[in-house]
Amino acid sequence: MEKFRVLELYSGIGGMHYALKESHVPAEVVAAVDVNTTANEIYLHNFPDTPLWPKTIEGLTLDDFNRLQFDMILMSPPCQPFTRIGLQGDVLDPRAKSFLYILDLLPRLAKLPKFLLLENVKGFETSSARDALVKTLRDCGYSYQEFLLSPTCLGIPNSRLRYFLIARAAPGSFSFQMTAEILEVFPKSGMGDSADPAPAPISAPVPDACAPSAGGDSSRVLYKMETAQNLEKKRLQDTDESVRRIQDFLEEEEEEEEEGGVRQSKEQYLLPPKTLLRYALLMDIVTPRCRRSACFTKGYGHYVEGTGSVLQSCMDTQVETAFASLDSLSEEQKLVQLSKLGLRYFTPREIANLMGFPQNSLWVYGIRSSSSAPDGPHITAKLFQLCAGLEFGRPRSTRNSRDGRSLGQGFPEKTSTKQRYRVLGNSLNVLVVARLIALMVA
Repeated sequence: MEKFRVLELYSGIGGMHYALKESHVPAEVVAAVDVNTTANEIYLHNFPDTPLWPKTIEGLTLDDFNRLQFDMILMSPPCQPFTRIGLQGDVLDPRAKSFLYILDLLPRLAKLPKFLLLENVKGFETSSARDALVKTLRDCGYSYQEFLLSPTCLGIPNSRLRYFLIARAAPGSFSFQMTAEILEVFPKSGMGDSADPAPAPISAPVPDACAPSAGGDSSRVLYKMETAQNLEKKRLQDTDESVRRIQDFLEEEEEEEEEGGVRQSKEQYLLPPKTLLRYALLMDIVTPRCRRSACFTKGYGHYVEGTGSVLQSCMDTQVETAFASLDSLSEEQKLVQLSKLGLRYFTPREIANLMGFPQNSLWVYGIRSSSSAPDGPHITAKLFQLCAGLEFGRPRSTRNSRDGRSLGQGFPEKTSTKQRYRVLGNSLNVLVVARLIALMVA
């Protein structure tokens, strides 16, 4: 099959590029475009042979686009105009200007691309920008399908609900039945494989649920700032055996990160005393055996509330025990009590694992093998080949067969931990997008 020529807009650290490789669709990225200096440095570190244009999209002319002769557009426009906690400026937000420019150029291209994929936050689906996108696609003769998907649907223990749209130019058609509804699961493919088969258990039930079962009044605050209703929701998430445990995505305890040529231990990720005392009641705490984690945002490691889960690394003390009668203790006693939990931030590499970014030796779902979960969620062989190109329980080398370079995601040495958190928080789940690309092209 001839390689598709792909244009990657708002390329960031290359999440779309990795997804394209994971989809196993024959393709090459002919140009990537982004203005973020840090993201561009990371992109070039991992994809040195890809032309990267460090300029605004509005700075590209119609002739610039036509010269690339691309068959596919992959893009993740700025989400700030559409986020639920922002100002929701929509098309009036200056950050939406580049996206509207793309919509203006699309009908005027010398050759329409065959495929288009867009990712954005939940909230985009109700925006005027979405309406403008859909109208442009219809006017240009595209078929399209919208989705709201989270990595949990692929067995990954991380909530990152995002809007996606895939479009295909006439006369081609998708391999699944399109619907005007926004799909919240992957559709059944016309290739004979069920897109959402019943998952096989990946480990035996264990009675150490991350959130204790709570009865009685669902609005009563039990500990932290959790209600029984919230705890029950988390308990149900942690008993869903179609989702892997967090422990499968963590770095080995004896492993140490290297930053700027200096070996860094996990101790640097422990929450500082000031943070423990001030924000303890607001944290979403998970353990390695949990099957859930909150969405990691660009503020992770700097802010606490609403930026992602923290990990309990010491299991000798239960969370509810550590928080018992906390209000009646002095600050020194509170610190002693909370320190027993060994609360730490997830490392950038662990977040990258949860987001599907590959390592030098890639296991199923971009993670290491786990004796507690040897088989992973059940996916039929043909569909799994389409979506990830891996075999369960068997490592796949990510070395480029052409030049021997590693395709595992990495950071330049000078990239600080804070910068790593920021760019990962602005990125996407590679494996969700890889599956959508495969579905779009099939």
